Amino acid sequence: MPDYIIYILNFSLGIHLLLIAICVHRVWKGENGLDRLLGVDLLGTLILAVLVIIAIRDQQPLYIDVAMGLAAVGFTSSILLAKYMADQQLR
Repeated sequence: MPDYIIYILNFSLGIHLLLIAICVHRVWKGENGLDRLLGVDLLGTLILAVLVIIAIRDQQPLYIDVAMGLAAVGFTSSILLAKYMADQQLR
């Protein structure tokens, strides 16, 4: 793999890690439950992106499989948390 692609992937990885830190701050200091729910959902998406970037950079297809499994769990948990939040607002 050419060096410039590795530099671009490392730069992208750094940006994603910065975005994860911002997202964790939003989850930690969210104003209400909906902000925290959106933060957790975005955090899962960013972690998936980091796993894919690492898989491409290191040429390890195992990370893609882990990312796909995490995506399935993340989707299910997002649906369950959204249903829980909707049920709490109805009461």
